[in-house]
Amino acid sequence: MRNRIGSECRRRKVPKPGIKEVQVLFSSIKPTATLKVGGTADWVLVTDNAVWVASTKPYAVLRIDPTTNKIVATVKVSGEACSGLASGFGSIWVPVCGKKPALVRIDAVKDMISATLPIPPAGPEGGIATSEDTVWMVTDKNGTLTRIDPSLNNVRQKISIPSGSYNPLFSDGIVWVTGVESNVLTAVDAATGKVLESVSVGPKPRFLTSGGGSIWTLNQGDGTVSRVDEKSRKVTATIQVGIPGTGGDIGYEADSVWATVFEVPLTRIDATPNKVVKQWIGKGGDSLRVGFGSIWITDYKRGLLERIPIQQLLTQ
Repeated sequence: MRNRIGSECRRRKVPKPGIKEVQVLFSSIKPTATLKVGGTADWVLVTDNAVWVASTKPYAVLRIDPTTNKIVATVKVSGEACSGLASGFGSIWVPVCGKKPALVRIDAVKDMISATLPIPPAGPEGGIATSEDTVWMVTDKNGTLTRIDPSLNNVRQKISIPSGSYNPLFSDGIVWVTGVESNVLTAVDAATGKVLESVSVGPKPRFLTSGGGSIWTLNQGDGTVSRVDEKSRKVTATIQVGIPGTGGDIGYEADSVWATVFEVPLTRIDATPNKVVKQWIGKGGDSLRVGFGSIWITDYKRGLLERIPIQQLLTQ
């Protein structure tokens, strides 16, 4: 997930010690499919009937049929998809950076652009989310969470959250937003837009997921994962994962949290003891999503998307 920010990080070579006693080689995994999607591969999205991934060279969003593991559509966009992908309201929503940053709406049936909204993402490494009636995206560095009406393709509400917050996630009536510059996780009522609470988590929280009654944040400052109970909004665990630095991603499936970064492409955290039980090291990694019995994970640098059966990972 890494464009310009990620490039700077790779030059600095942030050490990622990981959890050495549970490490095995990523090359020991046998993907059921490996797809070349472009110069780079980033931002995976799983919907009910497809898997989507963003690419450069060309700037595009590609649709994959999970029954055949084939690319069935390539939708070219005006710049680099830089802040995630989201699904909702018959569309795929693509924040685009570049000379003319905007929010691109792709018709998920026709596989073509249906609208380009002059609503820019706050910058790279951000995110986008959808709820029952809204598309959510942070649109500036000052902490403006923007509520977009998909029926009109315009801004319905602007909500002030801690500055330096960029990545929203919708879960059970709440929009959760990580504040990478304030080390907090902010809860916003999706119905009213009211800010409910900001919870202190690990340093530089960026990417996040939900599962097991919790919100999980991948903290880029020290490579930990924070677990926050959705109901009490309290931190219930801080898990040492050893994967600091920009980039990365996190997902939840099979009572496990799955994390990815460069050099440590995949980590499995058992959500019951809140403990890292396996970590795969080597080349690859950067973004992932779970669906169709598999983890879909990018190799950003080589422009690849790999499909890995979850059962293989649970039994390895």
